[in-house]
Amino acid sequence: MTPEKAESRTIWLKELSPDSSSEALLAARELLLEYGRFVIAQPGAARFCFGSLEKEASRLPLGYLEQSGGCLVAFVDNVPTGFVAWRAVAPSSQVVADAWEMKRLWVRPGGRGLGLGKALTEAVLDRAVAAKRKAVYLDTAPASMAAAYRMYLDLAFTPCAAYNDNPVEGLVYLVKFL
Repeated sequence: MTPEKAESRTIWLKELSPDSSSEALLAARELLLEYGRFVIAQPGAARFCFGSLEKEASRLPLGYLEQSGGCLVAFVDNVPTGFVAWRAVAPSSQVVADAWEMKRLWVRPGGRGLGLGKALTEAVLDRAVAAKRKAVYLDTAPASMAAAYRMYLDLAFTPCAAYNDNPVEGLVYLVKFL
């Protein structure tokens, strides 16, 4: 897609709440499950539990709201095209106090190249700053999510120690201090 065509697209983000429309919640669930299907199709993802992701999707956005977080859906020309979630992460020897973890960033293939991943990530960072969080952590698989990995580095995320027990192989852990 050329930049001219990308610029003519209408892009907007919607933060989900328990009162969100059934259409918005269904779109978020579909996007989250697409993300999960992508992950399990990657080498090294054999221990990724799709069943727990299905449970997570069925409760959107409550699972994230209950963990002092939330989730966003990105729309392109009123079509749900991207998703991201975040939640509080417990302080530990690897995690500073008052931090969030960004989760499940996903942009449908047809929406890639429009800056949706960056817009969703920046929206989470903006919310973290407004909530007076000190850092945002994430994990990613550079081998299968190379564009996302480069975007995180461009947004000044830096490598950090593993802070969770994610079973997917080949992960890189990143943090952005705010």
